[in-house]
Amino acid sequence: MKKAVAIIPARWGSTRFPGKPLHHIAEKPLLQHVWIRVSQARNLNAVVIATDDMRIAEAAFDWGAEVSLTSVKHRSGTDRIAEVTRKLRDAAFIINVQGDEPLIEPRVIDRFVRELRQNPECEMITAAHPFDNPADANSPHQVKVVTDLRGHALYFSRAPIPYPGSRRSLILRHQGIYGFRREMLLQFVAWKPSPLEKAEQLEQLRALENGVTVHVLVTRHGSPGVDTPQDAKALEQKLARAKRKSALR
Repeated sequence: MKKAVAIIPARWGSTRFPGKPLHHIAEKPLLQHVWIRVSQARNLNAVVIATDDMRIAEAAFDWGAEVSLTSVKHRSGTDRIAEVTRKLRDAAFIINVQGDEPLIEPRVIDRFVRELRQNPECEMITAAHPFDNPADANSPHQVKVVTDLRGHALYFSRAPIPYPGSRRSLILRHQGIYGFRREMLLQFVAWKPSPLEKAEQLEQLRALENGVTVHVLVTRHGSPGVDTPQDAKALEQKLARAKRKSALR
């Protein structure tokens, strides 16, 4: 069976949150939380952390992760995972999990791999879910996606789409996880950044502008990303509440 590999890109120099991958949440670095969740997926053959920073690499080695050191010149996480993919010649399917998605659902990863394996027409897949709080759709930090009747992405935006007066169930939050066929990923990074991608500062629009069909798996719930120190604090409080609740059972 063709191999499926998850690659988690991680860099130190986040503008809003420097050192974010190693920021401790509930006694573990943020990146370790992501790695643990991804490693629980059953349909993966390997999980690799891709980084250009030795602080991240050494920490990941310590908790047992497979690490691939990459160039410091990459403009995006997708460029970083493409470098690793070129080295993994037997990897047919690549799952790109952002390093700030500590509650990523392993079953979503498994569904991505199944879709890529079973549907030869699926070159790229991502995920979305309804907003728990519709007001969050107004935030430019929360990316929105609209789909066609077959579940394919029509557009991604930082603005509320569709029009805010429409039904709330149509407003979907895009989640930071992608699945690619190997050939699609390498083609994607070979294309130049596209006009809409530059306007929205959303890399996935490059695929749509080049005519790629992007499948969108819509789930009931998603996992909160960690973009700021405030997000990290909120997540730690959420994990603490879940731990107390579990202890009372």
